[in-house]
Order: sequence, then structure tokens, then C-alpha cells
Amino acid sequence: MNFDFVYKICTKSEWSKAKQSKIFKGTELDLKDGYIHFSDKDQVKQTLNKFYVNQTNLIILKVDAQKLESLTWEQSTDGNMFPHLYSDLNLDYVVKEYAVNLKDNGKHDLPDKL
Repeated sequence: MNFDFVYKICTKSEWSKAKQSKIFKGTELDLKDGYIHFSDKDQVKQTLNKFYVNQTNLIILKVDAQKLESLTWEQSTDGNMFPHLYSDLNLDYVVKEYAVNLKDNGKHDLPDKL
């Protein structure tokens, strides 16, 4: 696990709304669960394959985890530890945005460098 950065997958429209309001409160699932779901670098592909197959218009946000005071690593049902943010995400902590392309097989083409 890399504790320097965490990654958030969301739609381009969710990210656009966050930029307009200057705060990211999370996706519909995040709001339902009460925290913002993140992945570490090695979990991004797994998360895309589990929750976003065939979904277009996605963005991956690279976030400076060291600045997130309410970030907690918690065990998921599959036994892996995932980062969860129990607050809104300050947009200043997003260090990079990556567009995600959808391949013909319904899976996503990740950028070479995350």
C-alpha cells in the first residue's frame, strides 16, 4: 500500500459539479455509505472491473492522502484494506486528473502512470 496518494473514480459530470461547487461530497454510493470510497494505486483496476464495467465518461482523481485528516483504512468484505474519507474532499488536495478510456471488451484502459 502506498500511503502518499489515494485514487477516486467518478464520472466526468460528478467531477464537473464538484469543481463548480468547489467541494466534492462524493458519488451517490459515497453519500449512501457515509464516506468517500477511495482505492490505492494497486486497487484502481480491481475497482473499475468490479463497479464500472462498460461505463464511459470516467475520471480518476489522484489525491494527496497526507492532507486528508479523516482518511481511514478499513477492511472490505474481501479482506482487502481500502481508504475511506469521512469528510468532504477539498479539491486543493487533488493533484492530478486522468481520463479513463473504455476498450471494446467493456474494460478500462488505465493511464500508464497513475
